[in-house]
Amino acid sequence: MPDASRFSSLLLDWFRQAKRPLPWRDGYDPYQVWLSEVMLQQTQMDRAVEYFNRFLARFPDVFSLARASEEEVLRLWEGLGYYGRARNLLKAARAIVERHGGAVPSSASELAALPGVGAYTTGAVLSIAYKQDVAAVDANVERVLARVFDIALSPKEPVGRRRFAGLALSLIPQGQARDFNQALMELGALVCTPRDPDCPRCPLASICSALAADTVDLRPALPPGKPAVPIAMATAVILHQGLIYVQKRLPGGVWGGLWEFPGGQIEPGEEPEQAALREVREETGFEVRSLGKLAVIKHSYTRYRVTMHAYLTGFPEGAAPPEPVLTAASAYRWLPLPKLEALAFPTAMRKLAETIARDPRLA
Repeated sequence: MPDASRFSSLLLDWFRQAKRPLPWRDGYDPYQVWLSEVMLQQTQMDRAVEYFNRFLARFPDVFSLARASEEEVLRLWEGLGYYGRARNLLKAARAIVERHGGAVPSSASELAALPGVGAYTTGAVLSIAYKQDVAAVDANVERVLARVFDIALSPKEPVGRRRFAGLALSLIPQGQARDFNQALMELGALVCTPRDPDCPRCPLASICSALAADTVDLRPALPPGKPAVPIAMATAVILHQGLIYVQKRLPGGVWGGLWEFPGGQIEPGEEPEQAALREVREETGFEVRSLGKLAVIKHSYTRYRVTMHAYLTGFPEGAAPPEPVLTAASAYRWLPLPKLEALAFPTAMRKLAETIARDPRLA
């Protein structure tokens, strides 16, 4: 069993030299630390930094964020995915202003009561922003601890989660949680990676039990991954007198509150073009005709692999569109092509909007 003081000494010495110059590390403002931690969930560091800088330029403090509309927040968040994070971020900002006078809470109970703030985010904000000696255990931390201490437990199981959380807390040197927690996460992100870890460069190699036992590739003990799920979809871009129809998804769900072109999954035995026209009819009541294929958009999220067949459609010549009967949306708009830029779309729909902008039929 590696010695705790040796572990922390080696890790902190490495971090002082190797830590990345991340924008929220300049002063460790609690609002910025909280914002960064929300963005970093399920997001690579480089991408999170890009979005963080853009977000902070528009919302430099929690007051400006709390005043924003959900649509503006979602538009700035577009492309980061997991949009529930953005909606909860806005709700939490409003709660911070209303309940805490605009100060991000420094107590675990008050912080954990905010929308979207779980155990990890609570620990990260308290330790990094407020220097409290609490653990912040993410997948990077679990992986480092599983290897250095050669722990044959799955962090996906309750007993494993408890073991890693308790171990992480026990290793924190008094008063140094800010650097210690960041160092553990940084090591997992840069050196002790899920695949092909750079063991020769690891500052903990001399005390790593898994390296000594040749079990690095077996730690952490994760269950087998689930196979990718293919999804075939059809979507219709409805054009009328130079305007394009878009609709706002119902609240809740993966992309709740975002804008889209009507569409859905292709049913067994159905051609993509038939599916696009059917989806328009079911979601709006419109009877439209196909004007030809626009594109095939491929997009992946979590374990889903989406292939979206998109068609340009319109009303019969001389016919005016009736008022839509919305069954899968809360609002709709007819907009000229340039106005689509201001709306928040799911990534696949944004790709389609960009394809439309290049299509000569809509020039």
